[in-house]
Amino acid sequence: MLRFSTWKFFAIVAMTVAAVLVVAPSMLSPSHYEELKSRLPSWLTPPTIVLGLDLQGGSHVTLEVDQADLISTQVKNLRDDVRRILREEKVAISGGIGTTTRGVQVRVADPADREKVLPKLRQLRNSFSGALMGGPSPLDVEASPDGVIRVTVTDAGITDKSRKAVEQSIEVIRRRVDALGTREPSIQRQGDDRVLVQVPGLQDPETLKEILGKTAKLEFRLVADPGQNPSEVEELDQVEQEGKLGVEKQVMVKGEDLTDAQPGFDQQRSGEPVVNFRFNIRGAQAFGEVTSKNVGRLFAIILDNKIISAPRILTPITGGSGQISGRFTVEQANNLAILLRAGALPAKLNIVEERTVGPGLGQDSIDAGKRAAYVGAGLVVVYMLVTYGIFGVFANLALFVHIAFIFAGLVLLGSTLTLPGIAGIVLTIGMAVDSNVLIYERIREENHAGRSILASLDAGFTRAFATIVDSNVTMFVAAAILYFLGSGPVRGFAVSLALGILTTIVTAVTMTRMMIAVWYHYARPTKLPI
Repeated sequence: MLRFSTWKFFAIVAMTVAAVLVVAPSMLSPSHYEELKSRLPSWLTPPTIVLGLDLQGGSHVTLEVDQADLISTQVKNLRDDVRRILREEKVAISGGIGTTTRGVQVRVADPADREKVLPKLRQLRNSFSGALMGGPSPLDVEASPDGVIRVTVTDAGITDKSRKAVEQSIEVIRRRVDALGTREPSIQRQGDDRVLVQVPGLQDPETLKEILGKTAKLEFRLVADPGQNPSEVEELDQVEQEGKLGVEKQVMVKGEDLTDAQPGFDQQRSGEPVVNFRFNIRGAQAFGEVTSKNVGRLFAIILDNKIISAPRILTPITGGSGQISGRFTVEQANNLAILLRAGALPAKLNIVEERTVGPGLGQDSIDAGKRAAYVGAGLVVVYMLVTYGIFGVFANLALFVHIAFIFAGLVLLGSTLTLPGIAGIVLTIGMAVDSNVLIYERIREENHAGRSILASLDAGFTRAFATIVDSNVTMFVAAAILYFLGSGPVRGFAVSLALGILTTIVTAVTMTRMMIAVWYHYARPTKLPI
């Protein structure tokens, strides 16, 4: 049991040196770290420990789905779906398609036509996930004797769309925040209609609010002609000038067909900042078709229900690219490009809570965590030295390697270190030496029972190993449950705890056994110093 081959010895030493080298860049000051990066090739940038919001400061924002905007969007989608079904079935209506608070209504005078479109309209509920799971009906379709058909979204439908909007919003928000160049943002769902966003290191909450607060729903619609049916026209505010402008309700090209958007400068006018965009194949075809058929008409570019500009179509635009201008500043053009590249939010998100953690407060947390770690580690070191003598020295050396392994694991995994994570590390310090205590007490019992020194050492490691594994496995299961069921700081605690449990097996058992084996080989004691 106490025999160690040469390759095992050098493997453990190599692992220890590698862990120290991985952690070393994180221990440098920012200036020294930048100096180190400048001396290394660009492909060899040393990773560092990523600090959480509570340690380095940053912005904390809670967003909530705007129910009114969600319902309005759903009603518009219903109106488009109903119009499409009527067109496909070639059903004539009278009075156009009207809207209600939560749905649309249309008058179909011919009973045969009503019987033809009602099954198609009822199939619209399949777009709700709740309908597929056998829950309450998300959509009510009713037909009255006078020929009026009403399609209404129920409370179950609103809840379903709200939940789906949050799921879609998380991915859109992640793309937007990543475009800011920040590291390790935490974006989590809270309940059915809220999203929590934490961005460590971002000390300008206004930038984050501007990026997150806009839906960035881009649409291209034709400006309505004089005398057009009022039910098919919508009055929208203009950005560049006062007053409203009537546009057709039908969306000709959607922003979801954009493949790229980049800030630039208009070379043909005054050099003002603009946003250049490019469509995918579907968007390019639709854009080319509508500009070919409507030469001479005004084509409105609409962002979040506001008309950015309404240029006149002079010639067909078939190249699949275009330009958005609107008296932007350079920063506004850059932010708009980020929003368009990330995609539109499925619904408007309102900021219900915002909080900024300053770097000073984060530094206080780091200092407090350091003090707790130093005090905890110091007390453990003193206890092991006083209680077990030279064996306590071995346990303490293994403890320091154990801590190095934890931080190296955080660096390699790219995990975020939070204040609860530091608490988890402090907890694993006690757990690591607890394994040594089990081994040493077992050795002491075997020696008191009359066994030889070598037999006592061998029995101590062999018989305590099963107990150590059992206790660590149960703790690892608890850490896994915390990670998968918890969120935010709880996950940070679970990660550091799990890493500490895994490294305990290497340090408290394997490394301690190696040091005791080397000590026994050279000291050849006649009595156990324990």
